[in-house]
Amino acid sequence: MSPNRIKRNTAIRVADMLNSIEGVPVSDYAKELSLEWANGEITALQMKQALLAKHKNTI
Repeated sequence: MSPNRIKRNTAIRVADMLNSIEGVPVSDYAKELSLEWANGEITALQMKQALLAKHKNTI
């Protein structure tokens, strides 16, 4: 596993733990995007844009 992938997986785990502490559930869609980001399939900006677009359509 590449160093970037390890760092990204760690970042995802930390973010998920912080959300859990705050009582904010992480959607399956966000988890899917996080995995794609960790694998280098999408950029952080693409992940953010996808999440914003998804939430704009559901509000």
